[in-house]
Amino acid sequence: MGPVTGTAEPATPDVIVAVDGGNSKTDVAVATSDGRLLARVRGPGFEPQVRGVEAAVDVVGGLIAEAASAAGVTLPVRHVEACVANADLPVEEKRLLTAVEQRAWGRTASVVNDTFAVLRSGTAAADAVAVVCGAGINCVGCAADGSTARFPALGRITGDWGGGGGLFEEVLWWSVRAEDGRGPSTALAPAAARHFGVATATEVASRAHLGSLPWGRLHELVPVLCAVAAEGDGVAGAILDRQAEEVALLALTALRRLGLVEKEVDVVLGGGILAARPARLIAGIRLRVGARAPLARIVVAGVPPIAGAVLRGLDAVGGGGAAVEARVRAGFA
Repeated sequence: MGPVTGTAEPATPDVIVAVDGGNSKTDVAVATSDGRLLARVRGPGFEPQVRGVEAAVDVVGGLIAEAASAAGVTLPVRHVEACVANADLPVEEKRLLTAVEQRAWGRTASVVNDTFAVLRSGTAAADAVAVVCGAGINCVGCAADGSTARFPALGRITGDWGGGGGLFEEVLWWSVRAEDGRGPSTALAPAAARHFGVATATEVASRAHLGSLPWGRLHELVPVLCAVAAEGDGVAGAILDRQAEEVALLALTALRRLGLVEKEVDVVLGGGILAARPARLIAGIRLRVGARAPLARIVVAGVPPIAGAVLRGLDAVGGGGAAVEARVRAGFA
């Protein structure tokens, strides 16, 4: 569906639209300024790097039109809050904001990286840091003085390691080496093979290379990794420990840059991997963050990022308060 403009109509009072555009799916919600959820829809991932900016934003436009229709509201609404993946650099956020503003879905609009939605989904504190570990890994931080800490988060070329893409590669790297004799034995190898119904982990890698196993399915190896680590496998445990170190390093670096290392501060953990709360990984993060920032409080986000996007939208229009926040959170629990 093409762009929805609604420029001839007055803004629907006291209604906001929130967008959480991830790599694999996009959630859109319509909510009132008192925290009532009117509609929520889900569609494909937000991929401006694949589709192009205009086409990717038009996909969001179709979802916004669907959600607005379900909610019984007309566009433009009071505000659109878009928290999206692949908006890692300021120039990318600016391009996307221009495209969103041109479509006039709201009288005002904001576009930020989707890690900010995770941050708000976990806390309302002015001093806070969030680390997302899902398909990739990213971190943002905010301080009460208005300063922020961010990372490019473009993958290995900007110093990143981990997330689903990094972890499934580690699973196969160690598994294949265990099978051919280049590395230590690990229960990851038979577990990976068993998960995909083949004889060896090497066959898993071969099928992915040849295309008979969709590359995207390799992310299924992350829960396998967590399960094998929980059973005491040394190689699997070491991989999760490295991920814990990377998450903690991002959080501590953001805290240091914001001058928050010695203050009471929330460190929010989100994204599919962290939201699943694998015991060894979460414990490792707590240990590492606590050793350097003892007053930091680790918070695993209890509601999805779209709830954080809604709360950011309400913040932008002056809504909020404890009762409103509680209503939003209950609507997404």
